[in-house]
Amino acid sequence: MTQEEPSGDVLSQGVMSTGEGMRIFPDVEACIDCGGCVVACKRTWDREIGNQRIDITTMLEGTAGPQGENARKTARLEAGENPGETSLPMQCYHCENAPCVSVCPTDALQKEDDGFVTVTDDLCVGCQYCLSGCPFGAPQFPDSEEGTAQIVGTGGIMDKCTGCRERQEASKGPACAEECATDAILVGGAGEIADELEKRDSGPFFNDEAMRIIFGEEDAQLFQ
Repeated sequence: MTQEEPSGDVLSQGVMSTGEGMRIFPDVEACIDCGGCVVACKRTWDREIGNQRIDITTMLEGTAGPQGENARKTARLEAGENPGETSLPMQCYHCENAPCVSVCPTDALQKEDDGFVTVTDDLCVGCQYCLSGCPFGAPQFPDSEEGTAQIVGTGGIMDKCTGCRERQEASKGPACAEECATDAILVGGAGEIADELEKRDSGPFFNDEAMRIIFGEEDAQLFQ
């Protein structure tokens, strides 16, 4: 377990704790690509058509694994086997070692002390360096013809998952996680998420490098 874990009552099987120190992480064994998380996010934050803060990526669509369509995806992948059709909610995971923050030339992106990765609209010039740096495709640029991007950038002001920070400050879970029918989006401390995946006999799905980006060197070891 980590030295410091967020506190709070258990809110649901997927949302275990909120606020400072929380992390967002997908359980690919549970995701059924229903799109509920996308709808919940767009409805909560009134996003424009074409701007999704969550994108469900489906790999090997229509392909069954050796033991059926919906079992042991992460174990198969770790063993070098075909995991079969796998759906993965891709969004900002508020990484510990956020590459988007490292490459942002205007400091528009920041890793805050409470763990959230935030963007300051007034500082974003739409250069899209963050998009090239993020391995999870989180940054979006919905207003490509507006703002300072018209002068110095190549895209609009960046938009991404906020982690529903305002909801979490009110002890609520992110809308996507609260409304996920299968509890496929996990919210909690790194130790809580690792324990939940182990209880489900699931796994992290991402490779070691991605896990170090998301959780940091020390906490990534909790998933091994």
